[in-house]
Amino acid sequence: MSSLVIVESPAKARTLERYLGKGYKVLASVGHVRDLPVSGLGVDKESFEPEWVTVTGKGPVLKQLRAAAGRVDQVLLATDPDREGEAIAYHVAEELGWRPGAGGFRRIRFNEITKTAVRTALEEQGDLDLNRVWAQQARRILDRLVGYELSPLLWKKIRPGLSAGRVQSAALRLLVERERERAAFKGAGYWSLRAVLTTAGAEFAADLVEVGGRKVAAGRDFDQNTGKLKPRSRKLVLDGEAAETLKERLENQAFRVTGVQHRESRTSPPPPYTTATLQQEANRRLRLPARETMRLAQDLYQAGLITYMRTDSTHLSNEAISAVRKRVTSLYGADHLSARPRVYKTKSAAAQQAHEAIRPAGPGMQTADELAARHRVSGPKKRLYEMIWRRTVATQMASSLTRRTTVLTTASDAMFMAEGKVIVRPGYLRAYVEGTADPAAALAGMADPLPPLGEGDELGLRELLAREHETIPPPRYTEATLVKALEQRGIGRPSTYASIISTIVSRGYVDKEKQQLIPNFVGVAVTRLMELYFSDLVDTRFTAQMEQDLDRIAAGSVDWREYLREFYGGGGENGPGFEGKLEAGLERIDPREASTVELPFDLQGDQVSVRIGRRDPYMECGEGESRRTASIPDGLAPADLTAGLAEKLFREKYDAPSELGTDPATGETVRLLNGRYGWYVQLGGDQARSGQSGAGTTRNAKPGKAAKPPKPKRSSLPKNMDPRSVTLESALALLSLPRTLGQHPETGKPVKAGLSRFGPFVSHERDFRSLKEQDDLLTIGFDRAMELLSQPKRGGRRTSNTVICEVGPHPDDGEPIRVMNGRYGPYVQHGKVNASLGREEDPRGVDLPRALELIQERKVRMAARGGGRGGARRTKTRRAPRRTARRTAK
Repeated sequence: MSSLVIVESPAKARTLERYLGKGYKVLASVGHVRDLPVSGLGVDKESFEPEWVTVTGKGPVLKQLRAAAGRVDQVLLATDPDREGEAIAYHVAEELGWRPGAGGFRRIRFNEITKTAVRTALEEQGDLDLNRVWAQQARRILDRLVGYELSPLLWKKIRPGLSAGRVQSAALRLLVERERERAAFKGAGYWSLRAVLTTAGAEFAADLVEVGGRKVAAGRDFDQNTGKLKPRSRKLVLDGEAAETLKERLENQAFRVTGVQHRESRTSPPPPYTTATLQQEANRRLRLPARETMRLAQDLYQAGLITYMRTDSTHLSNEAISAVRKRVTSLYGADHLSARPRVYKTKSAAAQQAHEAIRPAGPGMQTADELAARHRVSGPKKRLYEMIWRRTVATQMASSLTRRTTVLTTASDAMFMAEGKVIVRPGYLRAYVEGTADPAAALAGMADPLPPLGEGDELGLRELLAREHETIPPPRYTEATLVKALEQRGIGRPSTYASIISTIVSRGYVDKEKQQLIPNFVGVAVTRLMELYFSDLVDTRFTAQMEQDLDRIAAGSVDWREYLREFYGGGGENGPGFEGKLEAGLERIDPREASTVELPFDLQGDQVSVRIGRRDPYMECGEGESRRTASIPDGLAPADLTAGLAEKLFREKYDAPSELGTDPATGETVRLLNGRYGWYVQLGGDQARSGQSGAGTTRNAKPGKAAKPPKPKRSSLPKNMDPRSVTLESALALLSLPRTLGQHPETGKPVKAGLSRFGPFVSHERDFRSLKEQDDLLTIGFDRAMELLSQPKRGGRRTSNTVICEVGPHPDDGEPIRVMNGRYGPYVQHGKVNASLGREEDPRGVDLPRALELIQERKVRMAARGGGRGGARRTKTRRAPRRTARRTAK
């Protein structure tokens, strides 16, 4: 019997071909072949029937699949074993002629691409799980209804170009709530004493814990909202004077051991990785974004090196446990094995126990070095595999045994405490220590022993230190901690965590800085509107309940249409549905209120707020004639905008002498101003209106409509220029940039000096060099410019675009798709279409499905600007007459 095996990706197809013999043809659908249309809702609001269209570029793929299916006896659908994979299999099957009850199509599932797993899957063929298809379809329709209908409301009420989503809004709220906690935080200062004690030639440190029978306060004893001790706390707070006085009093006292306590503790290894825990630790240990982690893991899975990477199960098969225990014995010895096979129970009620945890595939349990030698795996991919291998191997190793020692010492009425620990038995720590790639080094650093001590021992005092401390605000989320929070609250599913984070960053609601995810003022304004008018969509419990409802659809216990009808239309005990809330919101929401974020302070009795402008947020204070505005520095986090900083920004704009004089050539005023990107000088314009001049018309003004005034000329101040040193002469010199220094002796073309957002430079045609610290932009001469231009470039931007890698041929025309490095960063190129990559995306990690997605998005944007229509073929035609009628009317 001949069979056609259909998978999602070419890489997975190549791996499968190694294990399938004659009679099997393996082809890839290259991801989804059908989806909702790019433009338009694509969902009937009465029946909730989706309008599936062929994804642009998939016509030739489907043609190839249909032709191959016509030449075989059966089609085996071997897409991934989750709901997304089930949906892909369903759409491919329908395009190839499958209907419920029809023969010739079978579903095979495997969690790892190994010879044994594939053979088992072929022996245990089944049917499509339609309940899982309906669950995925319900999620897709739900997200389209929320995003497509809620986003235009945000455009009208806050700012054009914004978007909202069912899950992304709940995740954004977590970040905003943490930022609010930081804004409300009130720090507290306190002091402590540390004694460096000696005994028999050894020394150790002990911290003050009690004075005169009262325990001494530490950071955890303060209320973060008041900066004072928590209610009912009777602990002693030391200030600097009290700490110094106590230090002087104790320096001449005898220190004696008054108590020694030993206790042993056992620590079991953590369970093997799920999708969430893999993303968390890859972010902490390898500094990988969640999306990059999943890309690397998918490459490893499709190469047959690890099990399926989208899972919330910690289950390991009996075969895997047996393989791990053999590997532990051969590498570490039988004494490092756990007494009996360790089995982990998945905590998540929604976890699919048919899946396994993420682990190395096959019975060999190859180490990362063995894998690198056989499969040429290197770089981040190798490090990620090693992380998975170590965590898996650790699950079947013995628990670690640690002995902890606590020593109490007294001097007069003060008590000090010292703690130490010794690793008695490393156990699983030989293979895995959380957060580090080098367990041996981490294990050596864990031991912190105290010298042998007994009760009554006299101790020497080498040093007594008084130390000042400040409480710190709650930490902002990182990708690792946000994924953990999403998992704990049941928001999203393992396959969605990476896309949730990338969405809120790419939509401009969150800035990423030093691993921190920082919501900006636009994100705060959107969250505030959602909390006031669509509270369900940002309520974490409601969002988690929706995920559970989708799980029940997948289990067959809830009808997907009834669920969508109740969510959208509402009624009964649940009150109005999403449609009703949307209509009410359009009437009730005041755009000015929605685009205003009130700050938790005032200035001289006037409330300070942040307004979301059409381009950038800005501060506003007062009303009427006393109304003042000021730019907010680029990248400033909401919690970092304090009353002191706000007052400084207003003062710099209004109180500082901004007028430097008059330009002799034009008669216009030259001003020194401070804006979002720092200090700059401006010729003409109105300071209070951010550069908009007064009355006037332009050549292209429409009749009856006021024309925009011409934009005044501006120039930023170089970073090394003090605003207080700016004079009229230096301001005019900056405004005259770029200036010509002379003619190049070889080409006769001008050599210029100028200023860009990257700093001061000299240039000749398209050849640029940055100025050195000792160079002055306003006085640099021709000879020095030629000297700089003669030096070879070090880094910087390329003068021409270069190929980073070739992705492969486009399925439509066979033309190559390349990842290029251009002037403004990496981009994907196909013919005349160039699609930029995101800042967090690895250019070398772009595969064919991702490249096709970027190219399609770019085509849609180009078509929208040019008035054309995007290129997805529609498989249903019920809306065609309306479009035809509109076009005829035009």
